[in-house]
Amino acid sequence: MSTFSRLWRNGAFKFGFVVLTAISGLAVFAPWLGTVDPTVMDFSHINEPIGLRATFMDAAGNESPHLFLLGTDSVGRDLFSRIAFGARISLLVGLLTALVALVFGVFIGMLSGYFKGLDMVLMRFMDGLMAIPAILLAIALVAALGGSVATVVVAIAIPEIPRVSRLVRSLVLTLREEPFVEAAKALATPTPVILWRHILPNALAPLVVQGTFVAASAILVEAILSFLGLGLPPDIPTWGNVMAEGRELFNQFPGLVLLPAAFLIPTVLAFNMLGDGLRDVLDPKFAKRGGAA
Repeated sequence: MSTFSRLWRNGAFKFGFVVLTAISGLAVFAPWLGTVDPTVMDFSHINEPIGLRATFMDAAGNESPHLFLLGTDSVGRDLFSRIAFGARISLLVGLLTALVALVFGVFIGMLSGYFKGLDMVLMRFMDGLMAIPAILLAIALVAALGGSVATVVVAIAIPEIPRVSRLVRSLVLTLREEPFVEAAKALATPTPVILWRHILPNALAPLVVQGTFVAASAILVEAILSFLGLGLPPDIPTWGNVMAEGRELFNQFPGLVLLPAAFLIPTVLAFNMLGDGLRDVLDPKFAKRGGAA
């Protein structure tokens, strides 16, 4: 049975894959899903109800018929358009953060695990970073560097790097004692080649799983930062910004907060479920446990 077949039989993986495919489709095809410019304000349609069909005033002052699928916010912006385009930012931040954390975490973890002389220095530095609460470190970095996609990604990725590096270090400590690594050393194989060709490929499965968890955490932290007004600028549609703008009118119009949250929660859950499914199938320890059950 192929790996994908085994993955597809896993309920957690299937749920995560289907939900993330739907959210990704929403993000990629947002301009063609009956949306309008998410930044354009139309004060003739403020806090409109779900499903209203009316004319919409675009940035050029032209009127056109439009279906406000999820209604409008307090300044007349189409809520569905803001959520759909906000999915782009959330997925972009999640994937870029996972990529940055994995690249730097793998580099530091492999150096620490393979070279005993560097282990103490690098791991103590990573321990120092882990001692700082991730959300507080992210807030401090965004406040210092300013709000943009790049700075938000860096601010969220830095607290994740120690977790990835410690995972990689533990894998390298085990793999460097394996016979195939000892044989490569006996053949005078250069150290970079051993790390790249022999150790890294055998650590990919746990790293892919860890990457999904990092992406889920990054999406949630970005929403928290934006909700607190410390993330991306308010003019950029993100799920956190949409909820932040609607919190003052929550009692009168709870949908301004609950509707973007209804997209945020399944997305974060889907990444975590995808990671659980990948771990169950790709991790030999979990695979054996599942077979024994």
